[in-house]
Amino acid sequence: MNMDSTNIKRQQKDYWTLDKQHVIHPYTNFEKFSDEGSVIYAKGKGHHIYDEQGRAYLDGIAGLWCVNIGHGNEEIAETMAKQSQKLAYYNTFEDASSKPMAELGEKLAEISPGALNHVFYGTGGSMGNDTAVKIAHYYFNLLGKPNKKKILSRDLAYHGSTYLAHAITGISSTHMSFDLPHQLVHYLTAPYTYRNQGDRTLEEFIDFLVDEMEEAIIKIGPDNIAMFFAEPIMGAGGVIVPPGDYHKRTHALCKKYDILYVSDEVVTAFGRLGKMVSSKYLFDVEPDMCVYAKGISSGYIPLGATMISDQIHQVISKPKKDNPYFSHGFTYSGHALSCQVGLKNIEILERDNFCGHVSKWGPYFEEELGKLSEYGIVGEVRGSHYMLALEYVQNKETKESFAPEVNIGKRVYHHAKQLGLIIRPIGNLNVLSPPLTYDQKAIDNTINIMRESIERTIKDLIEEGLWQQ
Repeated sequence: MNMDSTNIKRQQKDYWTLDKQHVIHPYTNFEKFSDEGSVIYAKGKGHHIYDEQGRAYLDGIAGLWCVNIGHGNEEIAETMAKQSQKLAYYNTFEDASSKPMAELGEKLAEISPGALNHVFYGTGGSMGNDTAVKIAHYYFNLLGKPNKKKILSRDLAYHGSTYLAHAITGISSTHMSFDLPHQLVHYLTAPYTYRNQGDRTLEEFIDFLVDEMEEAIIKIGPDNIAMFFAEPIMGAGGVIVPPGDYHKRTHALCKKYDILYVSDEVVTAFGRLGKMVSSKYLFDVEPDMCVYAKGISSGYIPLGATMISDQIHQVISKPKKDNPYFSHGFTYSGHALSCQVGLKNIEILERDNFCGHVSKWGPYFEEELGKLSEYGIVGEVRGSHYMLALEYVQNKETKESFAPEVNIGKRVYHHAKQLGLIIRPIGNLNVLSPPLTYDQKAIDNTINIMRESIERTIKDLIEEGLWQQ
């Protein structure tokens, strides 16, 4: 068979059917997948993605919160090619390393707040949060505090879907039929002002959240709690921005009761909120651990990092007589090619002032999207910079949600997709988290499509008798 006939045969393949027959997708809706299947995407450039038929879409979700420098970056492609020719991979167990691994470690320590000077590499956020738990347990065991195992998390928190990370995740609907180690985790009320504030003033709501956390600590016992997981802005749980000084006060509680504060910056780091790292520079918190992924490589290659403080490192790095090894690691920890891509990605973010770009256009994006709250089904528009969401309601005054079977977020999503914009549907929400290449034109196009999509959805709802103006 010659090359031309091979190409023809490849082009004739039905990838949509092959995908349905053989691939299990993350968070698949099996009720619909057998009929609908998946869109086959073929390429991306800047803030656009193209399907197999060549149709262009504005990528309003940056792949999945992560393609920060945009699709199809040639510098990253060249970096991958050059590094793979030098050294794509070698194991990093104990006495082996690489220049990219060491250099990226130096760079991450430079951009991380406070005493976060030590990094353990993985391939994503779930792995990074699992690593944080293992290190915390190990740390307290070595300090002679073996009972400090419990984890504080929050309702609607998202920290991943590996075994431990999924348990820390507070989105209860995702837990159904999975046997997760829930005995390790205590979930606190989400700092979800729109739904949970009630009749309290904002200050009273913050007091309630902090008091609840302290009461939980006292009830469980500080000697039994290892760590508290926080997202600077809660992502998959609904783009929930904690109010006021909530972060500072929960961090102070952790210090008071000897609980490690873990900042999950998988989404919020590397420019999405206009800063390379958000915990310190937006919320004035210096965590004991910080977890990075997604934007660390702009999604071009799997990479994650768990940063730990000097204090923690000093304890875990002392050799133990019975076992001097730190018995934790993965085949791809510190993958040379991944680390080199991470370095180049951070170089591009800093050199091209992506944080300045997001700081400039983020408020405009927020303001323009906020105007969509004029529609009767839009209960709240919230978020910050390039991390935004719309929450839809049946009744604005009562904040009554649409019934799940209405699938309101998916309805708007389908209309937007038909108009050339990809957004993320999550129940009664739509999330927008575009590449940081988004400029005024892309923002304006996005707002126009969202407006049209909401209007079409309202028309559908009225025709189906599901909503009245």
